[in-house]
Amino acid sequence: MDWTSRLRLRNLRMLLSLAQTRNISHSAAALNTTQPGLSKWLKELEADIGLPLFERHARGLRPTRYGEALIGHARRIEAHLDGAREDLAAMRDGGSGRVVIGTSGASASDTVPLAVLKLIQRLPQASIRLVESTMDQLLEQLHNGDLDLAVGRSTLRHADLGLRSEMLYVEPIHFVARPRHPLFSRPIVDWDDLLRYRWLIWPKDTPIRDSLDEALVSAGRALPANSLQSNSVTLNLTLLNNSDMIGLASHRAAMRFAHMNAMRILPLRLSGFGSVAMYWRDDATGRSAVAATLDCLREVVAEQSGRVTVA
Repeated sequence: MDWTSRLRLRNLRMLLSLAQTRNISHSAAALNTTQPGLSKWLKELEADIGLPLFERHARGLRPTRYGEALIGHARRIEAHLDGAREDLAAMRDGGSGRVVIGTSGASASDTVPLAVLKLIQRLPQASIRLVESTMDQLLEQLHNGDLDLAVGRSTLRHADLGLRSEMLYVEPIHFVARPRHPLFSRPIVDWDDLLRYRWLIWPKDTPIRDSLDEALVSAGRALPANSLQSNSVTLNLTLLNNSDMIGLASHRAAMRFAHMNAMRILPLRLSGFGSVAMYWRDDATGRSAVAATLDCLREVVAEQSGRVTVA
């Protein structure tokens, strides 16, 4: 008999509990079952599969690579069920379903919020949740089923996770600073001028940081040793507005904040460009709220394409 036919939802919760506690007695207590019963179930499951799922140690359990693979599937199943419950609950209450949108700093200040406003007009009763993080974390959450779609810097990692993608736009990266920064009084700004101030940079291996590193190599410069690292748009805005630090922002975000008088673009062009894309799973597009969100993102980009100018 196929071992998957014997699995029940409670079995998935047992597996996930063992993955979390790494201890049979702790999981048995949390699941309101007996330690011998849980241990027997795990041994029978491993026998059915023909592979060891956990290594037994004096201090508890450690998932094997086979266990990690099965735990990953269990997490995605649980996330799908959570999504189904919330989706149907929203529809039962007169809504249009649920959508969880992940956004990185590149899209959090402009593209995603404008698309959400369109989505609210189209589906007024939809349940919408926004999550901001870096793209590596967002793609992992999307793969695991915790998100319905993600928007941010383009990355090839989505292919390894089996995700769909669509590029939305390409834009330059800018140095930015507070509107009354001393550098704006200078007729010309060069690299030496920037290096006199502390820089506020994005974490390594993020696309915007990669663009900066490439620009530094092209200019024959090195990253200042006293740079401050942050991946939070909110933190960065506060730090820039209350200091003379130099920051980085994508073009659309920089223009949006410039209109709000929260920052200005420094007149030193970086050589690199960055692209922004949206990512989703194939199994999510059948839900009306997710499909509508993808359409709203496309509409926002189409409307902005004729209005956004490069400084």
